[in-house]
Amino acid sequence: MLIEDDEILRDLCVTKLKKENYEVITAIDGAEGLRKIEEEKPMIVLLDIILPGMDGFEILKKIRASKSAIVAKTPVILLTNLGQENDIKKGEALGAEDYIVKANSTTEEIITKIKKALGGKNKKK
Repeated sequence: MLIEDDEILRDLCVTKLKKENYEVITAIDGAEGLRKIEEEKPMIVLLDIILPGMDGFEILKKIRASKSAIVAKTPVILLTNLGQENDIKKGEALGAEDYIVKANSTTEEIITKIKKALGGKNKKK
């Protein structure tokens, strides 16, 4: 699952992930993302930090607090342009699997981190 409000980046990631045979579910904000996570139970979540309405840190807290054990344990990779050390530590403290700075990463690097986080599991997002 990809929660990203930037349409260009979202479309680019979806295209690249589909070429790698991943099924991709998308959302453009936190409310839509949380609803789809609870409904779809994706294998992994790529989560932008700066989103309209609710930031990625708040979404991550809600994922970890889910009544569904499957949802609460879903690997989350933060995907953002914030590269400050305190943001990275905050994401780790909230249970993020990994952290990707969009401006410094290629889609191939993102795919590598997804594969690592999934550990060879089914390719559903």
